[in-house]
Amino acid sequence: MELILKQDVQNLGFKDDLVTVKPGYGRNFLIPQGFAQLATPSAKKVLAENLKQRAFKEAKIVDDAKKLAEALKALEIKITAKAGGEKLFGSITNIDIAAALEIAGQPIDRKFITSGVVKRTGKYAATVRLHREVVIELPYEIVAEK
Repeated sequence: MELILKQDVQNLGFKDDLVTVKPGYGRNFLIPQGFAQLATPSAKKVLAENLKQRAFKEAKIVDDAKKLAEALKALEIKITAKAGGEKLFGSITNIDIAAALEIAGQPIDRKFITSGVVKRTGKYAATVRLHREVVIELPYEIVAEK
């Protein structure tokens, strides 16, 4: 079943992508949730026209995302957490990284950050997706609270 995505869907595609999915996934989840619409011939024509009109706007958005990526790379993120030795009491997730970025003055939505669950102090790297073409590795450090 061919669908046109109305918004980004994790592990499937980005907004305005033409994707092929199993019929049950499309009919029972993507279409009712408003994530996609059927890719009829008329919908494909409308999509092609919209993409043509947005081509030059997209270049500006990618440029802004690259500037934000450079600003994020310049940041030094340190997250303090309660720990016993090297082991943390609890864990550090993408929510904590998003909070640290917001404190640093660069608010990024947590759904665009992929880090996994960290349970020890040390230096790590998170993947931040700013745009479909701009993905960066953001280094951060977890230190024990004193």
